[in-house]
Amino acid sequence: MSRLSIKTLISDNREALSLTLLNDEGSDRVFLDGDDIKQSSRGLIGHLNLIHPNWLQIFSKTEAAYFLELTVAEQEKQLNELSSSSPLCIIISDGEKCPDSLHDLAVKKNIPVAFSTASSLQIIWVLRTYLGRALADHTTQHGVLLDVLGVGVLITGESGVGKSELALELISRGSGLVADDVVELFHIGPKTLEGRSPELLKDYLEVRGLGMLNIKTIFGETAVRRRKKS
Repeated sequence: MSRLSIKTLISDNREALSLTLLNDEGSDRVFLDGDDIKQSSRGLIGHLNLIHPNWLQIFSKTEAAYFLELTVAEQEKQLNELSSSSPLCIIISDGEKCPDSLHDLAVKKNIPVAFSTASSLQIIWVLRTYLGRALADHTTQHGVLLDVLGVGVLITGESGVGKSELALELISRGSGLVADDVVELFHIGPKTLEGRSPELLKDYLEVRGLGMLNIKTIFGETAVRRRKKS
């Protein structure tokens, strides 16, 4: 299974959700681990919940209104319960102000805290989709993955049989390159696989006698795909 640091999660969704780290304590050392999540009864992401805690806790305007009505002693009790559930990250949504007591707890317990002006539901919808891909079971396959007339086609075979030459011919006729040589396959749904290219090999196709070709440079933006489902 995959592992994803909180720092990477925030960085990848910074633009879409206007996410910033208020407290980055341990954000590069705190990981969402696919195996742990798969074996756990805890929710992945959701509104602040002390009875059924989530790995990622959302602190929205509803929780803020409730929290600020509590006495200092009641706040402390609630925060101790929150701490005992060991959340990996707390996200303050709806542009709410992070209570000082919550911020102090996060610093003390090394819990990253992020802030967003987006609504809590928007954050949950976006991050659930993102995490479904980021933490999916995956494997690698030797071959060339193309988008041919909207269908993901994986060309496999021994080295030297002409996979890349065939791929180049198909690209010249309007197909799109997804990945060459190393194809990463992610199980993102019960009956859905998604193919991607390793970052280092994106846009490149190695053709015998021609070398490494940058397909995006030669054929344009429409000749490459970031990913393809099948």
